[in-house]
Amino acid sequence: MERELFAFETPGLICGIDEAGRGPLAGPVVAAAVVLGPNFPLSILGDSKQLTEKQRLYAEEVIKAEALYWAVASASAQEIDRYNILGASLLAMKRSYLKIKKDVPVSLALVDGNQRPDLDCATKTIVKGDATIPQIMAASILAKNQRDRYMVLCDKRWPLYQFAKHKGYPTEEHRKACLLYGLSPIHRRSFHIEIPAKQEHAEQQLLF
Repeated sequence: MERELFAFETPGLICGIDEAGRGPLAGPVVAAAVVLGPNFPLSILGDSKQLTEKQRLYAEEVIKAEALYWAVASASAQEIDRYNILGASLLAMKRSYLKIKKDVPVSLALVDGNQRPDLDCATKTIVKGDATIPQIMAASILAKNQRDRYMVLCDKRWPLYQFAKHKGYPTEEHRKACLLYGLSPIHRRSFHIEIPAKQEHAEQQLLF
């Protein structure tokens, strides 16, 4: 992995960008941008989906302490409904990049997947980059941890949905809660959740 860190023939700083939360029925999509230095301990990185929570949290501490630059940004459930999930994901990615750009110019952005945000620097998309490219791995870890923490906070506000357990993903338990209680303010209304309109309205009156 170490040889891949600066294997791109672009002088200057290389920024990895990734998002978390495209699939859930509720909550924001969160993106992160990370610039690693040549002495960063790559052994702590990995595919965020394969790491344990303990490994991700430890990696996050190291990334925030040792990376040259890092930033996290998001797009809300309302923005997802407005722009669709792809548009909102690219928007969150761009916001995380712009936070880093305030401090330092980036020469190349490595973006996970096959769709690129509108950035003012050279951009390369890499399918499954979150499992192969250190900068993207680091960004993926930060994005996932940040989103998970947000959903745990939402669980305290709307405990009926048990957001802390499934983080908004479409589990059977989550869908049943939506059918029973209606949608919370952080649910994505453009996503397909089978809820009778009359029931949703009545339950919203009770909950909010």
